[in-house]
Amino acid sequence: MSGMLSSLPAAQLYDDRACTLGEGAFWHPLRQQLFWFDIVAGQMHTRDANGPHLWQFDGPVSAAGWIDTDTLLVAGSGALMRFDLGTGRSTCLATLDCAGGQLRPNDGRADPQGGFWIGTMGLAAERHAGAILRWYRGVMRRVVESVTIPNAICFGPTGDLVCFTDTVTRIVHRQRLDPEGWPTGAPEPWLDLRAEGLNPDGAVIDGAGRLWLAQWGAGRVAAYDPAGRLVGSVSTPVPHASCPAFGGPELATLFVTTAREGMDAAALAAAPQAGMTFAVDLAAYGVRGQAEHRVIA
Repeated sequence: MSGMLSSLPAAQLYDDRACTLGEGAFWHPLRQQLFWFDIVAGQMHTRDANGPHLWQFDGPVSAAGWIDTDTLLVAGSGALMRFDLGTGRSTCLATLDCAGGQLRPNDGRADPQGGFWIGTMGLAAERHAGAILRWYRGVMRRVVESVTIPNAICFGPTGDLVCFTDTVTRIVHRQRLDPEGWPTGAPEPWLDLRAEGLNPDGAVIDGAGRLWLAQWGAGRVAAYDPAGRLVGSVSTPVPHASCPAFGGPELATLFVTTAREGMDAAALAAAPQAGMTFAVDLAAYGVRGQAEHRVIA
């Protein structure tokens, strides 16, 4: 099959801090730095030349985008926050409907038009309790209703396509965007994983339009071409790969967060690196990601 990415190497350990629920990996293009979250612990993690760092929040935090060199948009429980990396201070940018603490944020990502998409879900993944929302230039709208576990929010390289999933359905949808980045028309089922029993989690689209999809429980990030054909995969030494991100100087390094949530003692003994963050250099395979988009705020 043309377009195959054959014999991709396995991901190797990047950071040994074990997150209960690692998520929200993104590469800050100005700082040349990876950020990610432990949703359950309310922590944002990073590494730089001086080693590992973390910031502690009062509640769940799950995803971020960059506003400028020193400022992030961080999705927290009940708010999208402006977060100053220098001072560690946050201010509310927009209220996020979390039903008085009954919901929490999950997957999210900045879009090419400068908006930010964020999914919400029940604390115990209650069916249809959550939604996917978009914040853009001060306006917050619900764009997908009745979602159980929102995931795989990512954008095509031409800026007119969004992908997303409700993990429990095992179907990744895609939808067209108008010039301002708002969804137009109806979402279309694009990647149906029900027959394989695979659970779609976080995702990112590379510069060639391939979807790199973490698959919870399968120990891998799978790559699908624009026609929805599986063209390669990167394995992780733990079962619950949760969110990929491209970074590094050439955007050729695939970073992958993982989780240990729900694993019993036997499962953790079999996969002691569960919850840690991994990386693999894919430059030799001609893979390049997209730079994360700036949030206009």
